[in-house]
Amino acid sequence: MSTLGRSGVRVSPLGLGAAVIGNLYTEVSDQQAHDTVTEAWQQGIRYFDTAPHYGLGLSERRLGEALRGYDRDSYALSTKVGRRLEPAAGTGDDRAQGFAVPDTHRRVWDFTGDGIRRTLEASLDRLGLDRVDVVYLHDPDDHAEQAFREGYPALERLRSEGVVGAIGAGMNQTPMLTRFVRDTDVDVVLCAGRYTLLDPSALADLLPAAVERGTSVVIGGAFNSGLLADPKPDATYNYAQAPDELLARALRLKSLAEQHGSTLRAAALAFCAAHPAVASVLVGARSAAEIADGARQFATPVPAAFWQELRDTGLLPADVPVPTGERP
Repeated sequence: MSTLGRSGVRVSPLGLGAAVIGNLYTEVSDQQAHDTVTEAWQQGIRYFDTAPHYGLGLSERRLGEALRGYDRDSYALSTKVGRRLEPAAGTGDDRAQGFAVPDTHRRVWDFTGDGIRRTLEASLDRLGLDRVDVVYLHDPDDHAEQAFREGYPALERLRSEGVVGAIGAGMNQTPMLTRFVRDTDVDVVLCAGRYTLLDPSALADLLPAAVERGTSVVIGGAFNSGLLADPKPDATYNYAQAPDELLARALRLKSLAEQHGSTLRAAALAFCAAHPAVASVLVGARSAAEIADGARQFATPVPAAFWQELRDTGLLPADVPVPTGERP
């Protein structure tokens, strides 16, 4: 278990990203979602991440229901603020936003102090909990001024009041996350897709800043939305068709991993976890089998010779931290 910054909130090295059980792209049944969370628990996962955005609240409802039977002090849960849900008289679905759910609500960008409190209260209602451990500002890319001027101070107040244990921001880019690390007192940032075997760009700014400031980093998107999980012609990279050049690179990585008696999935997860700033790596899953496989891959040692060959062939920069042994 790792502690997030100076917060006292502890997370398992592998976490469950719950966007998928919010019907990301395709429908998942209630039972399937419940079984996924149950299997994650059985695999030793004690950190769960969700957001109102994921299935218009469906992910939060399902996650809260599945965790209800467990001791609240035995796991950490994070949700996000910045997208407030308002009822809508929709007659279609939410697939344009990536979720196979009815469009019963609409998302309203809101990083005001009042909006953040209202959003968190609604999340607690859906989760059926009286507290969450971590709250992230969710994708404030186009709302930087309001997020820094109003959103972040609101999170600070929630933390000082003991409503939440740790605060941070979650994004798919590193420059603004680096600004959060350098200019605020966040405990943790969630960086999605920018520290992977195909895109280690967080090494240039975010990760050194996090080490310097003692801020924890949670990594999402370790598989870059699919390409590093199963590289094939129709694989996705950052939620779009994978470019041929990156597909070729992923296939080469897969071949090298297998030559060294490992798998690309194991290598992708091990790479993310190896940096000293990283407290946890999130894996999304839509079934018990998928999260069991994720846990198995995460626990699989990747030979040192594999990492050396990546460096020797230029597939990884020489200064990138790599695993030095089996994780406890």
